[in-house]
Amino acid sequence: MDKTKAGYIEGTVSIIVNTILFAAKFWVGIVTSSIALMADAWHTLSDSLSSVVVVIAAKLASKNADKEHPFGHGRWELIASIFIGVFLAIIAYGFLEQSVSQFISREQVEYGTLAIVITAVSIVVKELLAQYAFYIARKTKNSSVKADGWHHRSDALSSVIVLVGIIFARQNFANFWWIDSALGAVIALMLFYATIVIMKEAITKILGEEPDEELVNQITQEIKSIYDDDLKLHHIHIHNYINHKEITFHIRLKGYVTISTAHKIADEIEKRILEKFGMAATIHVEPLELL
Repeated sequence: MDKTKAGYIEGTVSIIVNTILFAAKFWVGIVTSSIALMADAWHTLSDSLSSVVVVIAAKLASKNADKEHPFGHGRWELIASIFIGVFLAIIAYGFLEQSVSQFISREQVEYGTLAIVITAVSIVVKELLAQYAFYIARKTKNSSVKADGWHHRSDALSSVIVLVGIIFARQNFANFWWIDSALGAVIALMLFYATIVIMKEAITKILGEEPDEELVNQITQEIKSIYDDDLKLHHIHIHNYINHKEITFHIRLKGYVTISTAHKIADEIEKRILEKFGMAATIHVEPLELL
């Protein structure tokens, strides 16, 4: 699956669907004077805005490496993910502030049947969009599309909470005067959580990753297939440029090994890693006697 094309398609579908959902949910929010419903509507619209970022990032990330950017432009996807996270945090703060204000003033909201129907439809549609985005992200390893999927998922979950609240409020309106402000606050907290998840993954990749144990074991086994001794791999780091990945690590060789032989061993390992794992490797050689 072409990564750039997949990003365009997912982003375009998301923009169209979310814009339609926003119009429907916001209209119901105005009719009912519900902060929770209007907040949920703006959450949906924010999906469209973040999807615009995904489309732009897909275009920028597809550019080939050049003199100024020898590792390519793939990290635009990570920048897009951070932008989406910041945008979510700003929206969450606004929702939380409105919810607290409404709670203090003891404002009441009366929900109608239309609110239930629109909210239920939104839940189904948003979860379908989330599954679609996650599918594309798994196929293309596109982090910004994955972030967009989390945005869809958080919107679906916030709508679930709104729907439950509406049902409770309709059953006993007098005792649940606070439900709308409470729902708004819960949605805000969910958005803050989504922000943390999205930004943590993007920032980790930018700063440099510690590879998981499975990858280390796989690389170790490949090295043993061409060199019998235990080279004691350590200080392993992955530099993820999205469209291009590099791995750096240290190996230890016996002290009597010549520079020429050490270079040959490192060169063979680098070629094998590129062939088997698609990563450019840079290896630092140390004498075994340092142990």
